Amino acid sequence: MSEVVKGLLYSEDHEWVRVDGNKASVGITDFAQAQLGEVVYVELPEVDDDFSKDDEVSSIESVKAASAIITPLSGTIVGVNEDLEDTPESVNGAPYENPIFVIELSDESELEGLMDAAAYEEFIKTL
Repeated sequence: MSEVVKGLLYSEDHEWVRVDGNKASVGITDFAQAQLGEVVYVELPEVDDDFSKDDEVSSIESVKAASAIITPLSGTIVGVNEDLEDTPESVNGAPYENPIFVIELSDESELEGLMDAAAYEEFIKTL
């Protein structure tokens, strides 16, 4: 069973969101990293780039596949986890401690469209 952390929000694209004021850290869930397998590369988005909800912001590659990172929220990228350039596999070991990017929210109402931990657990059971 994949770990799901309470207190975070989740998207159907298997990203987790930790909200702090008008900013949100975004990473991939334990379920997503398990599906990918050993992560070998994380493409980071550019700071100051603007994205709309459901845009592809970057990608993540494993020994098995490449997958798009989809932003679950609209806004401006204000930070990236540069550690992932040297140690992309840290996403496998600690997915919830290794966000891929931080986005400044342009529409906080979009948070309402995300799932809480209980809803995400139910969602992944259906897959």
